[in-house]
Amino acid sequence: MAKVDKKGIVRGTAGSVVYRGYREMNIIQGKPRKFEQTSASIQASTEFGLSSTTAAVIRQAFEPAYVHRDGEAVSRSTQLVYRGLRNSLRGSVGQRDLHDADLESLIGMDFNMKSRLSEVLQVSQRVERDEEGRLSVFMGALNAKTDLKVPLSISKAVSKYRLRFTLIGFNFRREYYEYLEVKDVEFRWQGKLEAREIRFETLPEADQLLMLSVSLLAYSETRMEEGYVLLNSKEFSPCSIIAAFHAEEPGEYPAGPVNMNLDAAQQVRGASINNMCYEGNRLLRDQERRKGRLPAKTSAQTKGYKKEELNTQAAILKKRVSFSSRS
Repeated sequence: MAKVDKKGIVRGTAGSVVYRGYREMNIIQGKPRKFEQTSASIQASTEFGLSSTTAAVIRQAFEPAYVHRDGEAVSRSTQLVYRGLRNSLRGSVGQRDLHDADLESLIGMDFNMKSRLSEVLQVSQRVERDEEGRLSVFMGALNAKTDLKVPLSISKAVSKYRLRFTLIGFNFRREYYEYLEVKDVEFRWQGKLEAREIRFETLPEADQLLMLSVSLLAYSETRMEEGYVLLNSKEFSPCSIIAAFHAEEPGEYPAGPVNMNLDAAQQVRGASINNMCYEGNRLLRDQERRKGRLPAKTSAQTKGYKKEELNTQAAILKKRVSFSSRS
């Protein structure tokens, strides 16, 4: 039922019409209806949702590297992940993730377009992976006076620069990422560097998709504290992904919610391993259920049962149960 409020604006519903107010205007619109989605639209929405949650994980993982990102980084990274999925040669729409994607679309992705790394740091970089799986970066000679294009507001105050190479391993099917190794190269504000090889000694796990970023950090020296202050800001914080490599053994898609259990080797370096806030596997499972390839969600009542009782029932059925808030 629609009513007229004190300002003379009609609010509420009348049949299939909705009346509402916006500022001094009275807006009339049709009541929203449910539409049956086609198979193609469901697949497209699944893939875009997977791209969005994948890009969010990448941004979260590289946050210590880029320090400040621009306002368009969210949509830009989502579009690049989506492009990689669309260019995939493995899997079909709604049945693939970043482990199947074309990673070339991610190489060169800047986290801050206000200070693109390729424009600020004009030095050649080449990344190679050896037979064992370790990475090396071959960087050309650098002259800070000619090879760095830094805003005057930064260059006037800077005392030294730091090139930071950050290597991260991802597994979206086990829903974790690991900070594998960070390499820093420092030089004075008018310094020079000879061409060099920067070798990462960490041997990645076979299930890890690798991404390597380079960021440029500018520091100003403070005499009182005998230290340095980071000058990077939202206007100047160059960071870009310069290499990406597929996992050798990414594993199978999980049939249910993932509760990652660290093996003995991972427990030793557990502080560097992070669980993802990743919804991609759930989206893929929902897509499979719509196609009838997985059993539909049951409405079995677990409310009122104690955890011990559920574990006992699971033991009788010889099934594993996982207590997780995620569906």
